[in-house]
Amino acid sequence: MAFNIASSPHDHNRRSTSAIMRTVILCSVFGVIAQCYFFGFGTLIQIVLASISAIIFEAIIVKLRKRPVVPYLRDNTALLTGVLIGLSIPPLAPWWLTVIGVFFAIVIAKHLYGGIGQNLFNPAMIAYVVLLISFPVQMTTWLPPASLSAQPANFMDSIYAIFTGFTQDGFSVPQLKMSVDGYTMATPLDTLKTSLHTGFTTAETMAKPVYGAIAGIGWEWINMGFLVGGLILLKLRVIQWHIPVAMLTSLFVISSLVYIVHPDTTGSPLFHLFSGATMLGAFFIATDPVTASTTVKGRLIFGGFIGVMIYLIRTWGGFPDGVAFAVLLGNLCVPLIDYYTRPRTYGH
Repeated sequence: MAFNIASSPHDHNRRSTSAIMRTVILCSVFGVIAQCYFFGFGTLIQIVLASISAIIFEAIIVKLRKRPVVPYLRDNTALLTGVLIGLSIPPLAPWWLTVIGVFFAIVIAKHLYGGIGQNLFNPAMIAYVVLLISFPVQMTTWLPPASLSAQPANFMDSIYAIFTGFTQDGFSVPQLKMSVDGYTMATPLDTLKTSLHTGFTTAETMAKPVYGAIAGIGWEWINMGFLVGGLILLKLRVIQWHIPVAMLTSLFVISSLVYIVHPDTTGSPLFHLFSGATMLGAFFIATDPVTASTTVKGRLIFGGFIGVMIYLIRTWGGFPDGVAFAVLLGNLCVPLIDYYTRPRTYGH
């Protein structure tokens, strides 16, 4: 028998890394379908482009490190990173934006730290933050939901827009952002923050056509899709409940307290739970076993910290959604959290 030494953390559910990553990807399908339904096929194209780029960069950097390429590709970690980046990027963002993000995720955030099991930060979130800071215009080109779009883009239009900047009929991506009422639409989180800063109340803002029953049109269903996928991951014991429950609970509690005191200056608790990347972050990103806390108490603190930071960034930060920043800040605190929550050695 061969004795293999591998990097921590070590999973005890008797599944290989490849099987775990594959299950996570399959459980994200519900959210992917909802995102494609409301925002077009651009999301699917971005996922495919990011996944192919991730596999290529993984193979190149592993070859340069003089490691066997096939085992690294078979573990599906690069594929999952590509899927998460494709979901995070606006559907019609230019192709080079996706490639740059994947490069940072695979080469910089993953392999420069030593590869799988060695990276301190979530690679997909590093890529998202780098792109958001470096290319803010391209990273905010989210389209209005299909029902509110003046120029809905079909599959071929999405391909043309991603690789050329224009649809088959010559419409640019900024033109595709126009709603049926003739004004450029922003995401529900951005709309809420802008409206509150300009003197509108929460009730007046939520009456705008971009909002549905509890959150933004489309976004509430996208979050519901990732919630369903996350519950399946919990049922299959691919992830543990501590981080997502702590994150969603802390986000709900802090948003409820502020909403009770100042209901006209903030979104409702349900709005925050079903907006932006909340459910994607809770079940598919924050639960990354490499960059999350490894102790039981630590996971609860880690998840709770992320939930609080999401609300603070959304409410008072410079960006409408704070999931990526909150996760990276949580990753930064993991060594300290683990140090003070590590269990006692038996007998001491």
